[in-house]
Amino acid sequence: MKILIVDDHAIVRDGLRRMLEVLADTSVIEAANGRDALTVARAERPDLIILDLNLPGLGGLELINRLMLDDRARRILVLSMHAEPLYAVRALEAGATGYLSKNASPDELIEAVRRVLTGGRYVEADIAQAIAVQGVDAGEPMGRLSARDLEILRLLAAGASLAEIADALGVGYKTVANTCSQIKTKLGLARTADLVRFSVERGVG
Repeated sequence: MKILIVDDHAIVRDGLRRMLEVLADTSVIEAANGRDALTVARAERPDLIILDLNLPGLGGLELINRLMLDDRARRILVLSMHAEPLYAVRALEAGATGYLSKNASPDELIEAVRRVLTGGRYVEADIAQAIAVQGVDAGEPMGRLSARDLEILRLLAAGASLAEIADALGVGYKTVANTCSQIKTKLGLARTADLVRFSVERGVG
């Protein structure tokens, strides 16, 4: 069994590798960013991909989309600092089969890995309850945002220009500019600078 860990922090990758050692007959491979993860996933065909959403350049939500375009049967478990229901819902919509926050215990991580590897789905209990109780509120500004919107806001918060965002996402500059205009309409904001401020204040990055 082969597991690919995608996280830009070496200490996180090392910690996950150590946790996964309890699984029999498991080999672990790593990638530090989304582009490398695509290359490794295509070459190695891992049984499971564990990925962070906050990756440099090509982010986790966009990465899930691309991985699923390659192979709809992929098993993807998100391990993210974001515990908000919106991120879990958007990741699952994109094709992830499990979602955990980085607050989860090692035991819960192993349980999630086992569940996803055997064809099931797993969402951290607190996040699943929040989704069940409150869902994603389309009346709240963040609730109107798509996975692509969140990726663009994340990159804006990281200081990327529209041209750099277009390159990271593999789309045209005009597509990013148009999407930014749509995001501003959804959020009731007037300028791109307001989008950056919103992203930083709401912790999108």
